[in-house]
Amino acid sequence: MLFAHDTESGLIAATALVNTDDPEDEGLPDVAALDRFVVTYGWTGRHEHTEAELRAVRELRPRLRRIWHADVDEIVAIVNELLRESHALPQLIRHDDEPYHLHAVPRDAPLATRMAVEAAMALADLVRAGELGRLRICAHPDCENVLVDLSKNRSRRFCEAGCGNRAAVSAYRARKAATHS
Repeated sequence: MLFAHDTESGLIAATALVNTDDPEDEGLPDVAALDRFVVTYGWTGRHEHTEAELRAVRELRPRLRRIWHADVDEIVAIVNELLRESHALPQLIRHDDEPYHLHAVPRDAPLATRMAVEAAMALADLVRAGELGRLRICAHPDCENVLVDLSKNRSRRFCEAGCGNRAAVSAYRARKAATHS
């Protein structure tokens, strides 16, 4: 583990949330999809299961996506804005058999607020560690997904949508075609 558990979890969840925003294939089409997302990424606390909550979570995605295209000063401005809007007050918390970690808003805060603050806190750790280079855009030419490279050697290039496999298959086919020419 390169960063604290809550930092890595926040980065992974923020990345996954950004990648649900696809105009051709909406990743959060309904409340049931949001429910699955909440379970998959281990969100605890208040979850209303409403259309309003779904809209609030969807509205967060473009703000987070900007981070993958911004310089450090703009990232800091976005992080500070998210924390300020949420009235974040970091505190050490222990729950659900997890070790102490930081929460900056109460567990009964709205889900979109908790998602924004968790992402902001995790991104603040990346800024402080000088590790913003770990935020990347997928290297596959037909993909706009974002990723966070948490590998020790900083070698991750593709998102979770199977782009690495598609790139490997394309390279294999190109090599085969070259040997048959």
